[in-house]
Amino acid sequence: MPEAILEPELPIIDPHHHLWNQRTYATPTVAKHAFMTAIERTPRYLLDELLADTGGGHNVIATVFLECGAFYKADGPEAFRPVGETEFVNGVAAMSASGMYGDVRACAGIVGKADLLLGDGAKAVLEAHIRAGGGRFRGIRNSASWDADKDVLGPLNRVEQGLYLDSTFREGFRHLGPMDLSFDAWLLEPQLPDLVDLARAFPGTTIVLDHVGTPLGRGVYEGRLSERFPIWRDSIRELAKSENVSVKLGGLAMAFCNFPSFLAEPRAPSQQLADEWRPYIETCIEAFGADRCMFESNFPVDIGACDYPTLWNAFKRLAAGASAEEKAALFAGTARRVYRLDV
Repeated sequence: MPEAILEPELPIIDPHHHLWNQRTYATPTVAKHAFMTAIERTPRYLLDELLADTGGGHNVIATVFLECGAFYKADGPEAFRPVGETEFVNGVAAMSASGMYGDVRACAGIVGKADLLLGDGAKAVLEAHIRAGGGRFRGIRNSASWDADKDVLGPLNRVEQGLYLDSTFREGFRHLGPMDLSFDAWLLEPQLPDLVDLARAFPGTTIVLDHVGTPLGRGVYEGRLSERFPIWRDSIRELAKSENVSVKLGGLAMAFCNFPSFLAEPRAPSQQLADEWRPYIETCIEAFGADRCMFESNFPVDIGACDYPTLWNAFKRLAAGASAEEKAALFAGTARRVYRLDV
């Protein structure tokens, strides 16, 4: 039985979702990972599927697309192939902007991928994204997620340790601020000090921490969420001292966190989700303030724990004690400002 929608009139900008079609994660050296189970539930997630979710009862007025390695160009220079994803998503955004699909403005902002390990060569790729984005391109994401235990990330073991500290990476990163582009950071809880260092080195660049820094409860971290919570909390508080950093409140339904709700049957209700996630969400809001926090769906990845309407019900339960001004920021205002959305 679907849950009743809480606060159905509250405007929402979903600042983090993906689009893909039959994506695969080639991982010959790693056994099937729980992350794959969630992905396999939605092998196709395009405009129709997104609209089915955003039209499920909550008042989603706009969304921001986040890179996911889909729809890259099949040929041409390797460094420029991710621009194909921006071209595709801008087409989806244009379809939505026509009004033929309802009032929601899907993909009003686009966050793509440019390999900053190109150093100064990354600037030309960023310029190509801007041209391809039709005025919607807002920034990039480079994942730094790494752990010595390869079972933690499974198929997402893709980078070497210390990416955000790399001098060549920072040569590429320095172009973002002057080009008015933001940077989405995805890394794991033990790596948060690396982002603290990056944020302090580039105070003029807008940085967004994805998924509250991804607390870990898998592999060598299984059963240790509570033990490591104070370490995560201290890192979050340190990161919040850099005023150029905002944080996305979500991603806690992923396999890496391994909360009891992940892949639970029957599916967890929104109250259980809110109870599991509350310490992390409340710590972030306390550290950053509502005007630097934004709830995110991370769909369809977070389908591993719940459907889209239940997810936003959980967030609304978590924000129940917030003022009207704080709710406006958490659910739409921060995303609108950070991604410079005219919606």
